[in-house]
Amino acid sequence: MFDPVIAPSGTLLGLLQRGRGDGTLHALTAPRAEALAALNHCVLHDPRHDWQVENRSLYYARLYLDLNGELDAIEAHLFDPEDVLDADESRTGLALAVLGHLASYGRLDALQLLRRYAAHGVNWAWALDELALRDDDAGLRALAAPVLARFPRDAEGEAELAAAVRDAFEPRPWRLWAEDPRESIATRVRAAQETGCFDRWQRQMDSSGPRPGWSVRAVFEWAEQGVERGTPLHVPAARCLAAVAGPEDRPEIVEAARSGTEGARCTALRYLADSNDPDVLDLIDGAVATGSTPVVEAAVATYERMRSLAAVDRARGWVHRPDALGAAAGRVLACRGAAQDRDLVLAALREAVRGEGPDAPTLWTLVDGTGRLGIACAAPVLRHIYRETASSHLRGRAARALAATDPSFAAGFAIECLWDCEETTREIAARHAETGDNRVVERLRRLAADPAEEDEVQTAVRSRFGPDAPAV
Repeated sequence: MFDPVIAPSGTLLGLLQRGRGDGTLHALTAPRAEALAALNHCVLHDPRHDWQVENRSLYYARLYLDLNGELDAIEAHLFDPEDVLDADESRTGLALAVLGHLASYGRLDALQLLRRYAAHGVNWAWALDELALRDDDAGLRALAAPVLARFPRDAEGEAELAAAVRDAFEPRPWRLWAEDPRESIATRVRAAQETGCFDRWQRQMDSSGPRPGWSVRAVFEWAEQGVERGTPLHVPAARCLAAVAGPEDRPEIVEAARSGTEGARCTALRYLADSNDPDVLDLIDGAVATGSTPVVEAAVATYERMRSLAAVDRARGWVHRPDALGAAAGRVLACRGAAQDRDLVLAALREAVRGEGPDAPTLWTLVDGTGRLGIACAAPVLRHIYRETASSHLRGRAARALAATDPSFAAGFAIECLWDCEETTREIAARHAETGDNRVVERLRRLAADPAEEDEVQTAVRSRFGPDAPAV
């Protein structure tokens, strides 16, 4: 999947792509045709950089309801000939999830589209999962025949059916079909369930990993095999090393951390850090200076996991470095530094925004640390990140940091956050947004009464108004 093209943050499309609350507020006052065009663009061209983590479906579904939007564009997208050519679930997943929420709100047209796609679409399993949460038994039973018809009645087809049953996110349809009065359907599904259970047990029993009695050298060799296969094993290998290594093995492990093969070096660094070895910080420094890219990445990740006072103290000296270890030092201070480190964390935050932009991965930790340390003068940078980032998760972190650092947050961004796509951001807003604005009171009422809203958000609303919040 290619990275999506995100429109500028000052446009309606850009706001909706980011999932910002202002996107909904602007859409509700824009010409309806323009708002629906932007909404359809977002749903049909998933704007998320990480579609498996970031939320958009409930946000877009609520806007379809507010605009009384038709579903013709979604229907055309789902049943386009490209559906057969592009089986990647990211092409249709967002649209199916939006339909699922709309079905929960009582949109019969959305429910019928999901049923049709489950019967005929390539990404049928996703549609079936959505229906498993929303459809009645009769609707699901009607899908048994078309779904099972996807799997030929031969050895390969039955194996694929067993895998589909085993890996189903929502098991309700399969359990229902296993009790279907049509014996031909029930027999196939029950057999697939039994095969899936056996496959799962077999995978758990089949292991080529460490065995009792392994030596330190054997653990290093196993880690190197992972490198050769392109599957890094240094993290589990370090845990194995903790089980087999004794004090007499320390010289061998230190030497591996200093100049061993890639797998051994990464494993040894991780083990020594977990053991709080007195030489590990110098070894990490050396690995970053002389190691291959995987070794440098493992050394930096290992350093960031360290909790010792020595690691924090070393960060104060490393934070000015222009390399990966310097960036990691800034994140260590953001997570575990003290009040004396505020200026260093702020400098790291500003440098990351200047050098890498408002979507830099390092900002997640730095933004959290800015809020944790209460760096009030960081508010302008946090507001910039909030406005410009394409990541709804990073925007939520910026909102949390602003709540801790910016006195204007409650009367500003907190209000639009009540319409944000991320429930954690809506929760922050529910706790902080000033109620002098009539929009805030009405929105809080709606969130408190909406059965699709997350419990944490509704709890935050009730914390503002008491147990009778829905009647405010």
